[in-house]
This record gives sequence, C-alpha cells and structure tokens, in this order.
Amino acid sequence: MGKPGNTGFTRLINATTYSMAGLAWAWRNEAALRQEAILALLLAPLACYLGETGVERALLVGVLLLVLLVELINTAVEAVVDRFGGEHHALSKAAKDVASAAVFVSLVNVFVVWLLVLLT
Repeated sequence: MGKPGNTGFTRLINATTYSMAGLAWAWRNEAALRQEAILALLLAPLACYLGETGVERALLVGVLLLVLLVELINTAVEAVVDRFGGEHHALSKAAKDVASAAVFVSLVNVFVVWLLVLLT
C-alpha cells in the first residue's frame, strides 16, 4: 500500500518543488557540485559537437550528468552522516569515503567514455 497523501498532478508539483529545493541546497553548500556542474555546462556543447551520432552525443553528455547525480547522492550521504554522527566513528568515515569513491569512479567513467568515443 502506498503512502497516504497527495496524488496525481499535486504529487508531481510537490515532488518537483522538493527536488528543486534539494538542488538549490546542494548548489549553495557543495563546492564540488558547483565545479562539476560548471564543467558539465562547458563540456555538454562540446560533446554535442564532437559526437558524430546520437548515441555518441548521448554517451558524452550522459556521463557528465551521471557525475552530477553521483555527487548529489554523495552530498546526501554526507549530510545524513553529519546529522546523526558528530563524533568520529569508523562507519561514518567509511560511508563518507565510499560515497566520495563513487564520485571518483564516475569521473573516471567520464574520462574513459570520452576517450573511447573520441578515439574511434
């Protein structure tokens, strides 16, 4: 059984409002997200120019968006860990380090995909 509350168009409006609030909070509080977003804005037009097919363009732009997605999840993990664990704890450190590693892997993915698409 689903959660009680708004449905249909009202739920869509509320979900969009919450999403925009989350993006705004992350933009204000996370320098890495701002840097990666600016990089994506600069590279997306280049991706559209350099990609020879729709699939290549989708790959080149898609991996840029993936970095932003992973950074948002990393930011959420950090916020939750900081909220519930102010003291040093091995699991808190592990959660933050693993989330950071996910961002690193997504950045490596950008490099690999761009290299493979542009060299073939």
